[in-house]
Amino acid sequence: MNLGRVVGRVVATPKDEGFTGSKLLLVQPLDASLRPRGAVLVAADAAGAGAGEIIFYVRGREAAHAFLPAVVPTDAGVTGVIDGIHVIPPPGSAE
Repeated sequence: MNLGRVVGRVVATPKDEGFTGSKLLLVQPLDASLRPRGAVLVAADAAGAGAGEIIFYVRGREAAHAFLPAVVPTDAGVTGVIDGIHVIPPPGSAE
């Protein structure tokens, strides 16, 4: 699983019928400190995420599993919306 932030939405009228009823989101990948890392990607939403929310997403063939038994042709999928994050600093850190 990866961390990301929803930064937008994709609207596509003509699309593969497997996407019918699925929301497509623009996701900015984040590092463990919630800083942007890498390029924005398009992910099918299985969790009901909204703009600005921090989410879990998966990539690759497993991304479509969240939609079973429906067949959604995606290689990135939002699988959870994060309510909160608590990071434990490593021993000896200044925090």
